[in-house]
Amino acid sequence: MKQVQVPQELFVQLIHYHLMEDNSHEGEIKIGLEKKLDTLVLRELYGKSKTAPTEEEREKARQEYLDRRGIPNSFRW
Repeated sequence: MKQVQVPQELFVQLIHYHLMEDNSHEGEIKIGLEKKLDTLVLRELYGKSKTAPTEEEREKARQEYLDRRGIPNSFRW
């Protein structure tokens, strides 16, 4: 099973939210988790762009990675 690291501040906010039922940081928690999820998706796409079994799959993953990163078509190779 893979492990995921989160910033200490987000971890503390999650503890307060779940164990102390403190909902005051709900928005910050949501933003932090969405940011982490985006990072995980980008990492997975990058890995696929390097290790996919076929050239077509690698190119598709590379293009999706570049799209998500916001790299303009004119800057791509």
